[in-house]
Formats: sequence, structure tokens, C-alpha cells
Amino acid sequence: MLTTSTDGRGMAGLAALLADRTRAAFCLALLDGRAWTAGELARAAGVAPSTASEHLSRLVSGGLLTEERQGRHRYVRLAGPSVAQLIEDLAGHAPAPPTPPRTLRAASAATALAYARTCYDHLAGRLGVLMHDALLDRAVLDRAGGLALTSVGVEWLAGIGVPVEPLRAARRPLVRDCLDWTERRPHLAGALGAALCQRFLDLGWTVRGTGRAIRLTPAGRPALAAALGVDPAALAVPPSRDTGPGRA
Repeated sequence: MLTTSTDGRGMAGLAALLADRTRAAFCLALLDGRAWTAGELARAAGVAPSTASEHLSRLVSGGLLTEERQGRHRYVRLAGPSVAQLIEDLAGHAPAPPTPPRTLRAASAATALAYARTCYDHLAGRLGVLMHDALLDRAVLDRAGGLALTSVGVEWLAGIGVPVEPLRAARRPLVRDCLDWTERRPHLAGALGAALCQRFLDLGWTVRGTGRAIRLTPAGRPALAAALGVDPAALAVPPSRDTGPGRA
């Protein structure tokens, strides 16, 4: 990523990289943690492939994306968790869309994304925030001296099959708050956030939906509620908002 010089040139350069709707859309799409081709990103952002290629080159040279080539295909992804944190934090501070989704399909997709999604490699959305708060309530996490995993938390993790020592050895913070862009409150990031997101998938408590969306399975809802110590009703998906008369 760009470094910030004492006169602000680095920060200004970084802001300029993201001060474009197409480049911002690319970065938001890449929050799903996958590698995308230039063509896939072009279709997602609604731009021509040649336009996408130019924007991607700027994002790669600016350090926000990394790329690899396999044959004639060019794949790009976010440069790492710190870049994902930056994009999610910026999205959390952005103003809400001025109008609601215009179709039932779009409203359903927005509801699914707001309920649960991946933020790079950890759980975000309403479900991610609920998990963050429940872990604090259960004393798995503690804020007394900054967000930290407790001894109670180590035992709790062992109970669901998540070993702690490999996470402590990771080259990233063990636990970290990440501002959720839909809930405007923190969800859990860091090595532990990523490990829990993957563990819930491995256990079959959650499955991947469309794009970044994550869905609770029928068996996963009571299992996760029991693990977090919350009422299963708290994990219910809210209904999609009405799109208004005459909209399908």
C-alpha cells in the first residue's frame, strides 16, 4: 500500500486511487477474499474490459491489489487483510444509498448481504456484529485493556475445535475490531475472526450464498445459538424491505 509522507502526499495519492466509482466498486467486490479476473470485475462494475484493465493497473501499482497470471488470464485480489480493513472501514463511513433497491430481487440480495457476509476472510453483517457482542458477553473476549482473547475464550474455542496457538503465531493481530458498513458497529476481524468464519463453514453451520453472502443452515442456527449463548430467534433473517407499489 502507499506510504504516507509527512506532507500528506502518500495519503492524497491513496485517496485519489479510491476516488473513482469504478475502482471503488472493484475493491468492494474483492472483499469476498477471492481472486477475480479483469473480465469478471468489468462485468460486476458495468464497464468495458479495456476500462477495467486500466483501473486495475493503477490499483496494482498503488499497492491495493496484487495480481497473478495463469495463461492468458489475469487474476487480482486485495493485497491483504490490512487493505480489506481499509476498504471496509471506508465503506462504514460512507453515506447510506439515497434510494432503496428497486426490485424484489435486489432487495432480497441486499437483505442477505446485510444479514451475513464475508469481509475478506471474516464474518460481517448483522450476524458478525451479533457474534462479536455475544463473545464479549460470554467473556470469550474482553475489553479491559483493549480487545483481547481471555482464558475462558481459549477453552470456548477448544470446545468448537479451533486451536489458538496457530492463530497467535499468525502474522496478523489475533483479534481486532472492524467497523461494519451496514450495522455501523464493530464485528470481529483478525486471525480469530477468520478462523471462526472458516470453522462455521467447516461445521456446516453456515454456507456461502451469492457473492459475499453467508447463510445459516437449518442445523447451524440452533448450533450457533447454543455456542454463542443467544436465543435462536436472535439469529433470524429480517424480511426484505418493501420496494414500493408496482415494483417486482
